[in-house]
Amino acid sequence: MSKKKHRDRPAPETLGLPPVGIDTHAHLDMRGFEPGEIPDILARARAAGVARIGNVFLGPEAYARNAGLFADAPQVFFILGMHPTECANYAGPLTAAMEAAFRADPRLRAVGEIGLDFYWDDAPPGDQKRAFREQLEMARGLDVPVVIHSRSAEEETLAILADMGFSGRPLVWHCFGGDAELARRILAMGFFISVPGPVTYAKNAALAAAVAEIPLSRLLLETDAPFLTAEPWRGKRNEPALLGFTAVRVAGIKGLPPEAVWRATADNAVSFFGLPGFPSPS
Repeated sequence: MSKKKHRDRPAPETLGLPPVGIDTHAHLDMRGFEPGEIPDILARARAAGVARIGNVFLGPEAYARNAGLFADAPQVFFILGMHPTECANYAGPLTAAMEAAFRADPRLRAVGEIGLDFYWDDAPPGDQKRAFREQLEMARGLDVPVVIHSRSAEEETLAILADMGFSGRPLVWHCFGGDAELARRILAMGFFISVPGPVTYAKNAALAAAVAEIPLSRLLLETDAPFLTAEPWRGKRNEPALLGFTAVRVAGIKGLPPEAVWRATADNAVSFFGLPGFPSPS
C-alpha cells in the first residue's frame, strides 16, 4: 500500500513578515467559521503579520446579525453590500438600510462586494444590474469606496461603471482572476486590483502574467476567507493568517522582496479605505 505524499505546510509566521499586513477581504462571519473561533483567528493573523482585516458583510441582515462579533476587535474594519447572487427582487428598502448603517457606523469603510455574477443563475441579470446601479449611486452619495464582484460578466460590469461615471473613483476589483488585458482595462479606468490566493497555483500562468503588469501602487491583497486558500495550504480552510503566502508569490512574480510587497499593499489599503497609517520602518 502506497503512502500519501506528505505536504509541507509551513506555518505562516515563519515567513517573518512585519506586523503591517492588511487582508482587504474576508468573510469571518460566514458559515465555515464559528463565532467562538474569531479571537483565535485574529491571534493567528497577528502572529503572521496581518494587522488589519476587512470583513465583508453580504447584506444588511448579515451586518445587523454579525457586526457585534467584532466588538472587541478594532483591527477589523467593515465592508457592506448586496452580493449580486443575492439580488433577486432587489428593493429600495435594502439600499435604505445599508445607507443608514453607513451613516451610523464609522467602521463601515466601503460598499461591497457588489457587481454582476452571470456564472450562477441565482438572480436574474436585470435584477443584478438594477441593484448594482442603486448601490453604486449609494456609494457615490456616501463618498465611500466600492468593492467589485464580477464573474462571467466583465464586459457588462465595466460598461455600467463607465456609464455611471465611476472612472477615477476609489474602486477595487476584488478577487481578480483575469488576464493581463482585463487588468489593463481596469487600470485604465483608474481602479485598484486585489489579488487572492489562486495567484499561487502553478496552473494560473495568465493570472501571474497579469500581476506582473499591475503596478505595485495599484495592488491590494486579500484572502477571501474561507475560500481560495493559497499554496501551500490549498485544500484547507482559508483565513487571514495565510495572506503572507500570496504576498510571497506576488513578490516572486515582480522580483521584489516579500516585505516590500507586504508594506506597499498595506499602504495602498490604508489610503484606499481611509484607515489609520503605520509608523515608518526604522
